[in-house]
Amino acid sequence: MTSAYARLAGLVAAHGAAALVRVAAVQGSAPREAGAAMAVRPDGAFHGTIGGGELEWRALAEARAALAEGRGPLRRLDMALGPDLGQCCGGRAVVTVETFDERDLDALRTMAQADAEGLALTARLGADGRVARALATGATQFPSPSWRGARGVGRRAGLDHGQNEHAAEAARPPRRDRPARPTPPAPLHEGEGRAGMDGAPSSQTDGRVWLESTGPLPTPLLLFGAGHVGRALVLALAPLPFRVRWIDGRADAFPAHVTANATAIHTDEPGREIADAAPGAFVLVMTHSHPLDMALTAAALARDELPYIGLIGSATKRARFEKRFREIGLAEARIADLVCPIGLPGIRAKEPAIIAAATAAQLLQAREHALEAARDGQTA
Repeated sequence: MTSAYARLAGLVAAHGAAALVRVAAVQGSAPREAGAAMAVRPDGAFHGTIGGGELEWRALAEARAALAEGRGPLRRLDMALGPDLGQCCGGRAVVTVETFDERDLDALRTMAQADAEGLALTARLGADGRVARALATGATQFPSPSWRGARGVGRRAGLDHGQNEHAAEAARPPRRDRPARPTPPAPLHEGEGRAGMDGAPSSQTDGRVWLESTGPLPTPLLLFGAGHVGRALVLALAPLPFRVRWIDGRADAFPAHVTANATAIHTDEPGREIADAAPGAFVLVMTHSHPLDMALTAAALARDELPYIGLIGSATKRARFEKRFREIGLAEARIADLVCPIGLPGIRAKEPAIIAAATAAQLLQAREHALEAARDGQTA
């Protein structure tokens, strides 16, 4: 996925100006969450969405008007979705509009790099009404799904084909009560007052500094196997928040072009990819060799901090592999974490594109549970 900052930098370089439309905060029900963003070109074309409908239409009109006037101060729209817009969501949304031109290219590229590396930004609304940002030393943005404490999310989410939907829900761990997100970020310096609903100071000249997150990082995914299902899955994941290392020992197995969020890795030692994987990485095994599938899956299950381990195959294949895993001493709880067969329950078609779609949906589900584990870990 291309971040809003990276998209803005590209638009400014190509068109001379661009606007950032961002959902700064929501209260109650809204079409999109805080942090959802759109990059708007001077001609009105745009990338991304803040949920469509009247809210997005008005925000786009505001962005076009701001771009027509040239680089200027931050604009803020505070709208009740029912009374103001006639939308049935029933909540309230704050949307901000910022404009950028060539003078901001270096800053936009810095923000894009921070987004790629998971770094947070400090932000200050200056006397000119524009937001100035800088890297926040030692701070990370909103937790990545690749967070410790999310082990077993596939099993706990009821992703195994052997569980029905009611059993899946019952298997989920209880959620601790916590404030609805987003809450206004706390000021960086003790003694400063709370920021406004959107995290920005209510006054444009009080000089307060707040911490700005660029959103969750893409989840790292190790995908072993460049066969038909592997190819279909990489395409299915192209627009989704995953960073894929696509691994195969056959150099001619990969297509000529690979999606932007995937890196093709030709190696004769795929096991090293498991050993070197970052804590929290997801793993999917679908090679051309059953012995290799078994070795890679066992190596992944041996690492407790890898929360999702998926293996393509039938219930019979799973049973055979489980027997071997017990023989080599893997813990029963860890064996139970294995997701095999892969894909959402109830989808039994075996066409590669359908398997890929069902598996992509399952990965998104596992990612949501990992994010919940990360949030719970921060609020515990």
